[in-house]
Parts: sequence; structure tokens; C-alpha cells
Amino acid sequence: MTVFFEQSQIDQWIGEDASYLDLTSHMLGLHTQNTTLRYVVRDPIRVAGTEEVAEIVRSCGGQTQHYTPSGVAAMPGQTILLAQGPAQALLRAWKVGQNLLEFACGIATLTHQVVQAVQTVDASVAVLTTRKHAPGVRKLALKATLSGGAMPHRLGLGETILIFPQHRALMGGWEEVGRAIARHKYALCEKKIVIEAADLDEAYRAAQAGADVVQFDKVPPETLTQIVPALRKAHPNVTILAAGGIHAGNAAAYAATGVNALVTSSLHYAKPADIGVKVSLTGPAESNGPLAANKMEGLE
Repeated sequence: MTVFFEQSQIDQWIGEDASYLDLTSHMLGLHTQNTTLRYVVRDPIRVAGTEEVAEIVRSCGGQTQHYTPSGVAAMPGQTILLAQGPAQALLRAWKVGQNLLEFACGIATLTHQVVQAVQTVDASVAVLTTRKHAPGVRKLALKATLSGGAMPHRLGLGETILIFPQHRALMGGWEEVGRAIARHKYALCEKKIVIEAADLDEAYRAAQAGADVVQFDKVPPETLTQIVPALRKAHPNVTILAAGGIHAGNAAAYAATGVNALVTSSLHYAKPADIGVKVSLTGPAESNGPLAANKMEGLE
């Protein structure tokens, strides 16, 4: 999958960790020695972010010889990225790359597990991820969740129309919401209108106001199992989402309620993957051999 990262983002990641100098490497005299760096997986994971780490290595003055592409499974002991270059370049890239990989692969791995659990129950139910995460990580979080098999729910305020209770509180009630939708729906014919609801009564009101999608927030799965059929009977063309409090422990239960998709932010807070780093002097066979830049390898 392609998520666009500008060079300025790569430079920011590097500069955050090593903007002035690497004092340790300077003291030890580690500068131009031919060096090999490997990122090695310690647990089964779903890979994410290797393409960006390859860019970090390049920007620091090294060269990536091969990497496992995002979205591919990797097993313990597998090298998911191998780079060569001057010691000072790879030591600068080392920790920035490791932090990025552990963050992204952790999210991708959990996402894959949740998607698999949901599709085992109902292959037609989608897993969608929200924009609720720590500031500044949206692109990397998106890359990671896509790598795990989920899709984005909403990437920004200008992407979709999603009416929350907070909006309704400023509108004066459901009738005003309905009138606003009626005034503008013709001009927004390519956009679906999503309205959040807390119960069946609000869902009916949302559908009557013109919602194409009703998003239930923090409704337990046992309750959804009862109210989803009723809403579908009254409004068969409405798409139904479940959101709020959905995580790996209950995703399968929500998938069994009859909704079209699960909306979750929990995947962004996954435990980081455990990825080790091995650094060594490059041997003659390695340094004199042909470079296979960006060769991709991995296990499906």
C-alpha cells in the first residue's frame, strides 16, 4: 500500500533524535567503517514501515540492500531490513528506524489479528480505524493499519460528513439537522451522511433526518443484536456501524451483531513489536558483492 511521506517528515524524524551530532560515536571514533545493520524480528508479526525506514537509512547516508515489504508476515529470527554504509550513517539511523518499526509493526500485527477474528465470524464486516490517536502519527498509523488489513474510517474533518451529538446540541434538535441535510444533500450527492446514535430511537431519528449511515456509539453487542434487525426493517438502505469501546477482546462479538463495519481507535494503541538490531563490520564478501537495493522478501 502507498501512503505518502514527504522528505520533510523523514528529516524531522531523523532531526528529532540526532540534530547536532552523535556524541557516543564521535567519542569512540566510529565514522567511516563499513558497517552492516539488520533489524531482526523476535516474535511473529505483520510488517509495516520498512519502506520509510529504508528512506531514513538513505537520508542518513546508508543504503538498504533488502527489506520485507509492509503488509507481509515475518517470523522470529527473520531480518526485515538489512542496510550497509558508513558506521556514522547507520548508527544515526539505527534507533529512529527501530522505534518506527516497533510502533508500526505493533499496530499492523494487532490490526491483522482483529481483522482475522472479525472475518472468521462474518467476512462481509469491515474493520475501520478512526483518527483518534496521538498527534503527529496519522500517516504512520494509517500505513500500519492498512498493512494489517483495516481501512480508514475518517482521515480528517473535510473527508466525510459525520454528525455527532455535539453538533446536534448546537442545532436545536433533530428537525434542524434534517432541514440542514435537506438543504445541502443535492450538492453533496457523492458524500454519504453519517449520524451517530446512542440507541434505537436516535437511530430512527437519524435515518428520518436523512442519514445514509447510522453509527452506534458504545452500544453493547448484546443490545446491537436486538436493535440492528429493527433498524434494517424500518430503513433497509441504511448502512450500520458499531463504534466506541471496540477492541481485540470483543471485536468478534460485535461482528456477529449484523452491522456492516466496526469502527475502532484501539488498534492505534497496540503494544510495540519486539524488533532487535544487529550491527557488525561489513565483511569483504558483503562489501564487494552486488547490491540488491530494495529487494523485497518475506513470508505470506
